[in-house]
Formats: sequence, structure tokens, C-alpha cells
Amino acid sequence: MNQETIMMLLYLALAMALGLAITRILRLAHMPNVTAYLVAGLIISPYSFGLMPEPSLKALNLFSTIALGFIAFSIGFSFRLDNLKELGGKIYTITLFQALITAVLVDLAMFIAYLLHVVDLPLVFIFGAIATATAPAATLLVVKQYKADGPVTRTLLPVVAIDDAIGLIVFELSLSISKTFAVGEAMNFVTIVLLPLKEILLSLAIGAALGFVVAMAEKIFLSRANRLTIIIICVFTGVALSELMHLSSLLLCMAIGAVFCNFDKHTERVMDSYDRWTHPLYVLFFVISGAGLNVKIILSVGVVGLIYLVVRSIGKYTGAYIGATLGKAQPTVRKYLGLTLLPQAGVAIGMAQIIANEPALAPWSASVTTVVLSATLIYELVGPLITKVALTKAGEINEENLKATSTPAAPPSSPSSPTNASTPSA
Repeated sequence: MNQETIMMLLYLALAMALGLAITRILRLAHMPNVTAYLVAGLIISPYSFGLMPEPSLKALNLFSTIALGFIAFSIGFSFRLDNLKELGGKIYTITLFQALITAVLVDLAMFIAYLLHVVDLPLVFIFGAIATATAPAATLLVVKQYKADGPVTRTLLPVVAIDDAIGLIVFELSLSISKTFAVGEAMNFVTIVLLPLKEILLSLAIGAALGFVVAMAEKIFLSRANRLTIIIICVFTGVALSELMHLSSLLLCMAIGAVFCNFDKHTERVMDSYDRWTHPLYVLFFVISGAGLNVKIILSVGVVGLIYLVVRSIGKYTGAYIGATLGKAQPTVRKYLGLTLLPQAGVAIGMAQIIANEPALAPWSASVTTVVLSATLIYELVGPLITKVALTKAGEINEENLKATSTPAAPPSSPSSPTNASTPSA
């Protein structure tokens, strides 16, 4: 084993150990564990104390990619048909309104900034599209940690799952428009609608096929260990195919989980083992995400970043409130749901990365990356805490769970019973 590999193992151990240690410190302030993991990442970041060099951090991105695949698989369980039927059409109304209203408000604010010569025209539509994305992993980990349950929680889980699907569609459309303004590309139906739609449908189709394979294989292999192995094989395959074919790994792996949970009636039995196996991956994901955030870039964000933060927050809350009102949701859902939709991380960062790799938008890629990463840092540090407060105010986190000291496992496997999966002891 060469020295580089040995150091990589030590960095992995340091990341996980520091993440767990800081949960004990921040728990004194009743802060969610996900916030502790992000703080741990900031400490070891090459941009702060430099405990982990930048090349090693980039090498660890593989773990983040894999963890997102498993997170997306868990989110897929929010699409269990019997639960969606129970929730009714209000879920789709809420999700659509909170996503589109956010995009429109941010676009309008950025357009005004463009008229004032604060931002260039190609960026107007880009920021609106990125603003739609939420951070399901951060939100669901808070739900799991405090064993939240009630109307807001049961609405939140499928909303965050569907939200990123809508966000990706809006992003693909907005990207085409931005490229048109940037280089004078011809705006046509194929580039704006058909190509983005092809990517989305292909991601869902491949994911559904893999999900069906998992469900059928689970009927042959009956032990929990073998069933867990099958899930890992299919998620690994899904992540690899999405990278190879330039598809959405989030949508693909989400489809695996959605099809699996609807074709197999005994999914709860294997999810206990699944939760225990994936929890260390989630710890690494958040620590690595925190390590990738450069605190110094906040100073260079300026007016554009402030507009993005404020208007996106208003859009999420207002959109959720209007959607919940039109969907005739319960008063607590109307009042508190929007506050739980503020966290933003992996999907938004992925969108920024796409912009960075787009030659036509190269002159603006640094601005997009700066704003998105700064917003991610703020949203991921403050968002989980706001989510906890909102769910507590809604009466869905009781005092006993609020004071509990157990470490959270993976996100819940079903929106109707967010505490089904077991939680490892601290």
C-alpha cells in the first residue's frame, strides 16, 4: 500500500471522527447533527485550517457521489403509491408552486439587478433555476434525528423528493436560454425542450428498470444480508451509468427506490440493515461537503449573493404557503412547510458545476460558483436548525425526542412512518 493510499485512509478516519466528536459539542446547543458534520468539514478544509490538502479532498468526491446515490434511493421511498394516494393532489400543487414561484421571483430580482447593471443577462435565468433545488439529505437527516412525525413531516418528504425533479427540468430549460443570450445560439424547441426531456426520461427509465431488478431479486434472495447486497449493486450500477451516459444520478437512483418499494411489500425488513450500512456514508458526505466550502468566498459574493439568499428564501416560503392554501392543506403545513425547504446543497452545487463546465458560460462560471457555494454554506449551517425549529413549533418533534442523544441513521424510508428505520446507538 503506497503512502498516498495510507494518507487517504487517515483523512477518511479524521473526517468521520471529527464529525462524530462535534455532534457532542453542538448538541449542548441543541443543534442538528448535520450542522455538526458541516462544521467538522469546515475545520479540516484546505481553505481554513488545512488539515486535509485540496488534492485529497477532490479525490474524496467519489464518496460524495456514491452517498448521493444512496440518499436518492432512500428518497425514492417517498413515492410509495399508497402514501401518495393518501396525501392526494395537494403534494403536487405544493411542490409545483414552491418551485416555480421561487424560480420566477429570483429571475425577476436578477432581471432588475441586470437593469441596474449589477449582473449580466445570461445569469438572470441561471440563478432562478438553481434556486429551485433543495437539500433533501440535510432535511431528511433532521427529520430522522428527532423522529419528527405529523402533517408537515409527511408533506415535506415527498415534496423534497419531487422538488429536485422539477428543479432539474427548470434548470435544463434555463440553461438553454442562458446559452442563447451568451453566444447567440438559435433558440428552438429541440434544444430547449426535447434534449432536457430526453435526459430526464432516460434517467427515470433506467432507474425504473434497475428498481424492478432489485424487487425481483429480493424474491430469490431472502436473507437481509443478500438483499442489502443487491441494493448496493444496483445503486452502484445506477451511479456508474449516470456518470457514463451523462444522466441525472439523483433521478436515476430515486427511480430505483421508488420502483423497488412499490413492487416489494417487505421492504421495511431490509431497510433496517440498509440504514445501518449507509449512515457512515452520510457522515462522510456532509463532512466532505463542508470541507469543500471556502469561507473566504463569502466576502466576494456582494449584492448578487444577497439577492439570491433573500429572494430564494421568500420564494420558498411564499410558494409553499400558496401551494398549501390552494391544496387545502392543514394550517400547520401552510405556516411551517416553507421554512423546512431552505437547505440547499448537492443538487445546487451540481448545477453550478455544469455551468462551470459549459464553455459558452465560462465568463460567468466563477460568479455562479461563488454565489452557490456561499449560499450553500449559509443554508446548510442555518437551514437544518430552522427546519428543527419549524417542526418543533408545528408540534411534530416532542420534548423527549428533542433531548435524545442518539445519532441519526439514514433518511426515513416512508413518509407515513419516518421512524421505521432503526437508529444506531450513540
